[in-house]
Amino acid sequence: MAASVPRRVVLGLGPVNQQPRRRPTIKDVAAVAGVSRGTVSRVLNGGRLVSPDALAAVQDAIRSTGYQTNSHARSLVTGRSNSVAFLLTEPQHLLFEDPTFAILLRAAAEALGARGMPLLLMVAGTTDERRRITDYVGAGHVDGVLVVSSHAGSPIIPALLRKGLPVVACGAPLGLEDRVGFVEADDLGGARRMVQHLRERGRTRVATITGPLDTPGGRKRLEGYRLELGDDHDASLVAHGDYTRAGGEAAMRDLLARRPDLDGVFVASDLMAAGALAALAASGRRVPDDVAVGGFDDSGLAATLHPPLTTMRQPFDRIAQEMVRLLLEVVAGSEPAAITLPTTLVVRDST
Repeated sequence: MAASVPRRVVLGLGPVNQQPRRRPTIKDVAAVAGVSRGTVSRVLNGGRLVSPDALAAVQDAIRSTGYQTNSHARSLVTGRSNSVAFLLTEPQHLLFEDPTFAILLRAAAEALGARGMPLLLMVAGTTDERRRITDYVGAGHVDGVLVVSSHAGSPIIPALLRKGLPVVACGAPLGLEDRVGFVEADDLGGARRMVQHLRERGRTRVATITGPLDTPGGRKRLEGYRLELGDDHDASLVAHGDYTRAGGEAAMRDLLARRPDLDGVFVASDLMAAGALAALAASGRRVPDDVAVGGFDDSGLAATLHPPLTTMRQPFDRIAQEMVRLLLEVVAGSEPAAITLPTTLVVRDST
């Protein structure tokens, strides 16, 4: 009798002759998108000189083919890291307290993700954090930096520039506007529109709670308030805040102590306006019957307040998208550019 042949068993591998799936290439992406390989390459390197239709087609093809760039190989060839830093120059707790930062972060990550680039979140609210982060990004770990919430006199942007890093700021970098690209909302025009709205509601003693005056938003929103009031401007109706809920509450209490006759207040951020509403409620003032309140941002918080807050809407998604676009253009060798985007009045129950 012939000896039996042992049965061959292969566990967990499927058919023995199955070939590994080939990794998609730029050629595959180009074929699916119906464009040239050069167009795909331009999309992967920042999207310059690519039409919106071609950009969308390539992005769809990247998703459908599962194409992934070889970041290490590209870095060796281009000398770039293919990543960008989102640098918040505020204490860490504000990243979670102020909703505007989260919106900008998400929108920037999405804009970079569409280009196959990761976004590194960094927070530099202290001297030590600034030094560590400047050393890290200056060592070539990122191609450029999106700076959010810059303050006049802060050493962070000059330090990044000395390292030769491309930088784009959210808001005009005070004192560095001629050296650094930036994207801003129309803070001055938006402030004027809010004060105009309060006066149209019949308010004659309109106060303001400013943002920090070493920030572009703090300065320009105060300037807009003053310009709109003109000869009616009264310094006793101005209190200074710090873009926090607690700061807004303290500033509102100060205003009520000095000017109990005020009947309207423009607050330079929604988060401070939340604190101002709390102070008004504690003092027995009804909103809007006794005091009309307007804010600035419309980051999601405004609609949840009691009463829902009238505010100036900043186009945060567009701001982040334009910041990414301008930064990648600088990385590719273009000169810095600046963009100012319009704000929109959103009327709710607080006025």
